[in-house]
Amino acid sequence: MNPDALRRTKILWPIFGFCSLIWFLFRVIPKPSRANYPCMRVAFPMASTFLVWLVGLGISGYLAHKARKGIRESRFILASICGIIATTTAWVSFNGNLIPSVYTGIVPSLRAEAPPDPVNDPIGEPKGSKPGRVVWVHDPVATDWGGPGSGDSCWEPEHTNQAVVDDMMSRAVRWLAGKSTDAEAWDALFHYTNLQKGAGDRGYQVGEKFVIKLNLTLCYVSSSSNPSNRSMLGSYLGKAGMTNPQLVLALLRQLVHVVGASQAEISVGDPVNFFPQEWYDYLTPEFPDVHYLDHYSFTGRTQVQFSDTPLFWSTLDADDKLRDYLPQSYVAADYLIDFAVLKSHERAGITLCAKNHYGSLIRSPVGDLRGQNYDYYDLHTNTPIELPGRLRYRALVDLIGHDHIGGKTLLYLIDALYGGKGWDGTPYKWNLAPFSGDWPSSLFVSQDPVAIDSVGFDFLLAEWPQEVSVADGGAQDYLHEAALAENPPSGTFYDPEGDGTVMTSLGVHEHWNNPVDKQYSRNLGSGAGIELVSSDPLACVGDLDGDGDVDGWDLVEFIENFDPAGLAGFAPDFGRLCEG
Repeated sequence: MNPDALRRTKILWPIFGFCSLIWFLFRVIPKPSRANYPCMRVAFPMASTFLVWLVGLGISGYLAHKARKGIRESRFILASICGIIATTTAWVSFNGNLIPSVYTGIVPSLRAEAPPDPVNDPIGEPKGSKPGRVVWVHDPVATDWGGPGSGDSCWEPEHTNQAVVDDMMSRAVRWLAGKSTDAEAWDALFHYTNLQKGAGDRGYQVGEKFVIKLNLTLCYVSSSSNPSNRSMLGSYLGKAGMTNPQLVLALLRQLVHVVGASQAEISVGDPVNFFPQEWYDYLTPEFPDVHYLDHYSFTGRTQVQFSDTPLFWSTLDADDKLRDYLPQSYVAADYLIDFAVLKSHERAGITLCAKNHYGSLIRSPVGDLRGQNYDYYDLHTNTPIELPGRLRYRALVDLIGHDHIGGKTLLYLIDALYGGKGWDGTPYKWNLAPFSGDWPSSLFVSQDPVAIDSVGFDFLLAEWPQEVSVADGGAQDYLHEAALAENPPSGTFYDPEGDGTVMTSLGVHEHWNNPVDKQYSRNLGSGAGIELVSSDPLACVGDLDGDGDVDGWDLVEFIENFDPAGLAGFAPDFGRLCEG
């Protein structure tokens, strides 16, 4: 900054300092935790320096008065001392370096530098009964659909094999926990979740409630939409943007028949959307007493209602907006299961487990609520396409970090039977190996929300880089923020409960070594990051026995060293894995 500009800035800085002081007091006194917000961290040095300057002027004026009085009383030594101190204080106040570097144009950034994309270099704290573990179950037999041009939809029963999907769900749960039976696996998952939420080292107890958050985005109830016919055979025929009913049925069978949960204690749906008739007709013959959540009141459905539990967005942009409150079913639940879909997204680059909770607020992301638009915080303004780049506050972190959302989540699942491009899930067969021109026919599951979305990101980026690489890296910005939530690169103080307690790391983030091997640091034995466990023969295994080839013996080596229980969690599936 040139000298003339600096002098002009110094003339104005008392005004800036006074305004900063008033703003800081106005914002922080009602809510002390705001002192950690980035804007408050900028305002504080300005305000405090203004106070120092003001005190300096007061001291200088007082001493000048004492100096004049000393001269009148012929106390020249005292008058000289007071005069020197008064002059020095006044000079420093007007010309010294009390002005913070904000005003001189050299203020250091309050945000850390953006961490590099960590290929096999994990950041954050891995979560789960098996920390950082993500299970990928791939079974091509699960799907048999001719695609959008066939005139049918992927979710119709004849195109997805329910028995195979049931087996995929069973394998996913067992492999995630490293147990040989479904019951043992669920017990381990419950023990971990209850410990994390402070409920003790225990499993499921009879009477505890579940809420399952699906992605039913094609049933969006925008504006005044409340269709009397909840059929999916209309505009979105041939799309794959929603959690398939076959996977929902497989999960309900596990909860009721294995865990022992009562149907009446389970709620399933997507609060911002209606529950489609085809899903309802497929699920209710076996589970008539489950609560099927709907945005509106409708036959056989349970209308979602607001609780009195707020969600605070950790950004000043939301402070003058209508307060958000969580659904009653979420607050009443003891466990939440987040069941997303593997998709790219026009605004966000990707939409996986975190963005699935855009539908958890009852009101729409832009503020529509049952036919009316309200002045809620517009979540679309926080997506990477509108807020590009890195080092940004990301609303997704507040969502998955809230005590009544991520704090009680038992499982994170991604339906990748078909996958798709865009919010509506326009389906395409995948070129990435091992799919090689077929549907992905996969299911992902984890107890680490950051790890599972990191894996989903890698798959989507490898298959559709143009769709995912949007907005200058913004698509994965929330993964960095969530992994380092206690000290995020953006400098945000994430506190969705508004209780003044900073969020801690929500999970571990890293990228695989390459799209062929698909190995993460725990697969390579090089770090304590993500461990991708796959049911696809030889995937994520590598040359473990050192013979120069990746073959069945490497799979044996992988399984034997996978878990202290040895083959316990895998022996029932070993023959199936090695077919062909």
